Amino acid sequence: MDTELARTFLTVVTSGNFISAAERLHVSQSTVSTRIHTLEEQLGCTLFVRNKAGTTLTSAGRQFQRHASALVRTVEQARHDVGTPKGFSGTLVVGGRIGLWEEYLLRWLPVMQAEQPDISIRAESALEPELMQGLVEGRIDIGVMYTPQSRPGLKVEQLFEEQLILVSTDPKSAPEPQAGYVYVDWGPEFYARHSVLFPNFSGPALTANIGWLGLQHVLENGGSGFFARRIVTPLLKTRRLHAVAGAPQFSMPAYVAYPTDREGEQVARAVDIMHRVADAHRAQEVNTAPAAKRGARKRR
Repeated sequence: MDTELARTFLTVVTSGNFISAAERLHVSQSTVSTRIHTLEEQLGCTLFVRNKAGTTLTSAGRQFQRHASALVRTVEQARHDVGTPKGFSGTLVVGGRIGLWEEYLLRWLPVMQAEQPDISIRAESALEPELMQGLVEGRIDIGVMYTPQSRPGLKVEQLFEEQLILVSTDPKSAPEPQAGYVYVDWGPEFYARHSVLFPNFSGPALTANIGWLGLQHVLENGGSGFFARRIVTPLLKTRRLHAVAGAPQFSMPAYVAYPTDREGEQVARAVDIMHRVADAHRAQEVNTAPAAKRGARKRR
């Protein structure tokens, strides 16, 4: 069986419909339909039921999903093994959002290299849909993200709680979106709470799908936005940015996800180090917090 057909099948499963799958694969919708039709002919069964809400798997489709995932992962694992650089015993592909590479995964990386010097690491950055697709297909061994989706065969563990705070280049900014406010798309939960807290907000002049992009715009042109506290803390200390007094804060968990059939030693060690780096970061936050805030945290 052509693994391209299995990849297309898994992309439709992840996307929920043929149109979104075509966009992710950078092909036409008719190409996706043809591939699925070819796959169904080869298997002698119907894999999807198409309706107005999108696509749903048939019982045969659910059974084939496990085999498709295994097929693609086997091919990808073979590529990893064959493509392992000389002098290394294995390769690990780690994907994460740009914001999670900043200050967190970039702290994890040298610790991982020091403790596992025989493992070659490929670092990638992507948004949640691409990370999830890479995990399902087997192209990514470990994914670090904010909103992982529940998928059979994937294990998800929380790493830490991200705090999003409103910062501005104006030290006297009001505790709500003002002119120059950049809306960062932190996901559906952030959108829902943002809408409730700011019901009169008519919409931003600029929306960014990653925090790094929005932050660079604010620093270069002035303005405000919600960004991760751990990333803007150095900018607050140098007063390039100012925390907006009285503004709400948002909590957003960060997770690590990895296939359960890859719980080998190198994946287990990598995930363990991620937890240790997260724990060290939390301890540092507590130790550097003002005395009153530390007391409040202990009481909780």
